[in-house]
Amino acid sequence: MLAIRPQQALNLLNAVALDVVREKGPQGHPDFTFRQLSILLTIYLERPPHTVRAIAARLGVTKPVITRALDSLGAIDLVTRRRDEADRRNVIVQRTVKGALFVEQLGDLVVERAKELA
Repeated sequence: MLAIRPQQALNLLNAVALDVVREKGPQGHPDFTFRQLSILLTIYLERPPHTVRAIAARLGVTKPVITRALDSLGAIDLVTRRRDEADRRNVIVQRTVKGALFVEQLGDLVVERAKELA
């Protein structure tokens, strides 16, 4: 386990954020908000299925907030949505190949930047 001080952690976060904003990060998606990134990572790091309702509860925000973020993530093909056939009130959020690749590359970027701290 990597033990880092708060200042180092913030420097790591800043370095990764700058890479993403400067389009040096995975697939050059510079316009992520923390909320969008949190939603994306929740979808890819936690076990499916994922619903808009469950993601909203997990992040402590409303369903419209999640829907707006998913609109942005869906526009760049990082996630997709479909109605739950068992309960048409639910919207299932699904991973995409492009999204999986993005998250993997983002993980690689974090590891690369963390090594610079050592």
